[in-house]
Amino acid sequence: MATFDSTKTRLAVLLDEIEAGKIQLPDFQRGWVWDDEHIRSLLVSIARAFPIGAVMLLENGGDTRFKVRPVEGIDTSATGEDVEKLILDGQQRLTSLTQVLKLNTPVQTKDNKKRLIERYYYIDIELALEGPQSYEDAIISVDSQKTQRTNFGRDITLDLSTPEKEYENFYFPCSQILNSDTWEEGLNTFDSSKFPQYMDFRKNVLSVFRNYDVPVIELKKDNRKEAVCLVFEKVNTGGVPLSVFELVTATYAADGVNMRDEWYGNPKESVEGLSKWLGRQRMLKDIQPTDFLQGLSLLYSFERRKEDVAAGKTGKQITGVSAKRESVLALPLEAYQRLRDPLRDGFWLAAKFLRKESFFSKRDLPYRTQLVPLACILALLGDRWLEQSVYNRLSQWFWCGVLGELYGGAVETRMALDLQEMIAWIDGSDAEPATVRDANFQPARLDTLRSRNSAAYKGIHVLIQRNGAVDWFWKTTIRDLDETDWEENKLDIHHIFPKDWCQKRSIEPRRFNSILNKTPISYKANRMIGGKAPSEYIQQLQTHKSVQLDDGEMDELLVTHCLDTGLLRNDDYDGFVEARRKTLVEHISGVMGKPVVETGEAVAEDEVDDDEGDE
Repeated sequence: MATFDSTKTRLAVLLDEIEAGKIQLPDFQRGWVWDDEHIRSLLVSIARAFPIGAVMLLENGGDTRFKVRPVEGIDTSATGEDVEKLILDGQQRLTSLTQVLKLNTPVQTKDNKKRLIERYYYIDIELALEGPQSYEDAIISVDSQKTQRTNFGRDITLDLSTPEKEYENFYFPCSQILNSDTWEEGLNTFDSSKFPQYMDFRKNVLSVFRNYDVPVIELKKDNRKEAVCLVFEKVNTGGVPLSVFELVTATYAADGVNMRDEWYGNPKESVEGLSKWLGRQRMLKDIQPTDFLQGLSLLYSFERRKEDVAAGKTGKQITGVSAKRESVLALPLEAYQRLRDPLRDGFWLAAKFLRKESFFSKRDLPYRTQLVPLACILALLGDRWLEQSVYNRLSQWFWCGVLGELYGGAVETRMALDLQEMIAWIDGSDAEPATVRDANFQPARLDTLRSRNSAAYKGIHVLIQRNGAVDWFWKTTIRDLDETDWEENKLDIHHIFPKDWCQKRSIEPRRFNSILNKTPISYKANRMIGGKAPSEYIQQLQTHKSVQLDDGEMDELLVTHCLDTGLLRNDDYDGFVEARRKTLVEHISGVMGKPVVETGEAVAEDEVDDDEGDE
C-alpha cells in the first residue's frame, strides 16, 4: 500500500524549488507537450483562482531510485543527491508555469496545428482591470520578437520588444508576475501617471498568482518501486501510457544501465542490442522488450520459489511465480544481469523448436505470448529438450496451447503455472500442466475457422505442413527447404476448391473460406489452380513439364495435405469437406495427445478473412 501526505503548497514555492533543482522529473516522464492554447488557459484559470488540479510528488531517496532530469528549460547544477522530490503527476502544468513565470526566454510550444513556435506571455493591464470575465482576452502570447503581426507577418500590430514599449502599451510580462520590483520601478520612471492603475492590477491580479495554493499529494520514499510505478501509471491518464519497459529502464538507469542500448543497441559504441541478436531468427523478429522482461520475471520468481521451498518455508511465505506487471517492475538489476543471457539462449532454442514443429514464418506464429514460457522452459532445460520423452511433452503442451486457443488475452497467470508444471512434468510428475488439461478442440470449430488472425487457424495450417505436406508444384516438403529456398518457394494458405468455382455453385463464403477448404501451397501451384475445378487443375498440374507425375504419384502428393483424392478428383465438395474434417481431427488429436470430441458447447465464430490472394 502506498503511503502519502496531502497538503497545499504555494505555487511560488513549488516553482522556486523547481528552479533550484530540488524538484525534478524521473527520467521515464515524457517530454513537455502543451500547446499555446493550453498554456494561456492555465494562466487564466490561476488568475481567476480556479483549481488546476492536484500535483503528485515522490519523496526522493529510499529504495525507489530513478535517474532524474530537471524540468525543461531549467539549467541547474543540482545533482541527484540534491533532488528532494520527483514529479509523478502535474509535469505539464508545472513545466508550463515554470517556463512562463520563472524564465526570461521564449517558451517553446506549439500552435493549434502542432507546429513548433516560440512565445512570450503578457497581460493587458487595462483589459484585465475590467474584471475576471475579460481575462481570456487580456492574457495573450506574442512571438519570439515580442510582437504580434498580421498580413503574413508583414505588419506589426503590437510591439513589446523593449521594457519601454511594455510600459507604453501597458502590457505586463508574465515572467515578472512573482517578482515585479524591477518592472515596477521602470514603469514609475517611464510614466508615473500609470502607477496607481498598475497598483490596482497588482492587488487584483498579481496577488492571486502570488497567493495561489496548489494541492499536493506527496508519496513517501518508503514506497516500493512497483507501487510508485503503478501509482504513476494510474495518474498519468492525460499523457501517453508508459510501457513496463520504460519504467524498468528508468529504474535501472539510476545504476548506470541503459536498457534502451541493451535492447535496441548503440552503433556508436558498437553495442549490439538483444532485439537485433534475436531477430537473426525469423520467428523471433517480433519479440518485444516487455516479452523479454516477463520471461526474466518468470525465471527470477521461479528461482526464488525453489529457494523458499528448500528453506522450509510454507504457504504465503513462498514466493509466487509471476510475469505480472508488478513483478516485472520489482525485478532487481542483479537478476536482469544474471538471467539475461540464459533467457536469450532460451528464446534461441524456442526458434529451433518452432522450426522442428514446421513453423517458418512469423506470420504463422499463433501466439507471441506463448513464446515467453516456452523460452523460459528451454532456458532451464538446455539441450535436454532434444531428448525424445522431453520433446514429446514439450510439443504436446505447445499444441494444446495453440489448438485449445489458450494463450490469447491476459495470460500472465497461465505463463506462471505452465512454467512450474511443465518443469515438474518433464522431471517425472504425473500431473499434466494446466494448459494440457484445459485444452479442448471441438470438430465443429473447423467450420468456423476462417480468419488468418485466429491462433487455431494458423496452427492447423502449420500442422498440415508438419504432417509432411508436399507442394503441388515444387514436389518438396517445407522441412526440406533451407532458409534461402524457403524465401523463394515458401508456402501460403490457399483454397482447395477455388473461391470462384464455389461461388458459381452457390456455396456460401462462410463454408468455402473455412480451414477445411484451405491448404498450404506455393504461389506457382496457386497460379495454375485459378478458378478451375479440382478435377481440371489437378490434371493440368501433374502433366506440367516441371511436375510430370502419373495419377498414383499425384495422389500420394495430395494425401500429404489430408485430402481424399477420389472425392477431390470428382469435385465432390460436401463429401470432401467431411472426409477432410475426419482426417484433420485425427491429426489434431495426435498432437494434443487427447481425444477430440464434440461437446455440444458453442464454438467461436471467426470473421471471414479471405486475404489469401486466390484467383
